[in-house]
Amino acid sequence: MLLKIKRGWELKESQATPEGVYLDRRRLLKMAVAGPAILAGGGILTACDDAPAQATQLAAGDEAVIPDPSAKLYPVKRNERYVLDRDLTEESDATTYNNYYEFGSSKNIWQKAQALPIRPWTVSIAGMVEKPMEIDIDDLLAKMPLEERLYRHRCVEAWSMAVPWSGFALKALVEMARPLGSAKYVKMVTFQNPEVAGGQKASWYPWPYVEGLTLAEATNDLAFIATGIYGKAMPKQNGTPLRLAVPWKYGFKSIKGIVRFEFTDKRPVSFWEEIQAREYGFWANVNPKVPHPRWSQASERVLGKVKRVPTLLYNGYGEFVADLYSGMENENLFM
Repeated sequence: MLLKIKRGWELKESQATPEGVYLDRRRLLKMAVAGPAILAGGGILTACDDAPAQATQLAAGDEAVIPDPSAKLYPVKRNERYVLDRDLTEESDATTYNNYYEFGSSKNIWQKAQALPIRPWTVSIAGMVEKPMEIDIDDLLAKMPLEERLYRHRCVEAWSMAVPWSGFALKALVEMARPLGSAKYVKMVTFQNPEVAGGQKASWYPWPYVEGLTLAEATNDLAFIATGIYGKAMPKQNGTPLRLAVPWKYGFKSIKGIVRFEFTDKRPVSFWEEIQAREYGFWANVNPKVPHPRWSQASERVLGKVKRVPTLLYNGYGEFVADLYSGMENENLFM
């Protein structure tokens, strides 16, 4: 008799709440009011904010008029291994309450983000690989096995959401890149275009945005490159055309608007780590018992909900990623 042992993310399909009816972009959208950023140590750092959502209406012409060429790829088939133990966040919350410092430090930057041109968009595969390359985004998407996954997302600011990402396993891109045996990390870099992304004119930030993973992390089953959300192409404010989704880490690791994957033997210094390493480290794994220097991480506010919920170690994915960090007791793994 064959027995199937369910993994931590595998529940009955009836327990995973579907998104339901996708909202028309011209209907009223609930927006969350962002608290002001905190000026500390010479740099503007993220703030923990519990402001309630409020309604606003899109004015005619506010939307991007040029359709995303990848829209025809969605929806994609859901991978049933990745389901949730909580309701999906409403699309209107997940797409209007965003951190995207390239466009500003407030949460309601989704309108400003519409100015970002997403074609042409070229992705570089560079560094310690057998053959460096540049590839058009649509050619890359055609090569990758797209699927949908339901993931929890935990921001370092102590709020969270649960969303259906579409995209592909980062492992597939690593395999395509064919890194050399000497490569230990993958460094990811976002676009730089201050003419449309006004936040990049802020000289106190180390633009462009940089993030990194070890190759072991990058090839873990959970590491994901998201290209869509809620069965559609990714909105600009959520990181189109490529963003990282590593659900066991704090959200600032989930770099948006990626244009470069560089394989290297040197550990990258990430954007927030360079600004304030005491608060935002390289590893950034979720741990409710390790507070941020300015607030607790023991609980989180789920977008669209009033009641806070307890935060889980590794955001609930510990049994699948904890072994990545064995023997690293001297590393500050949880900030």
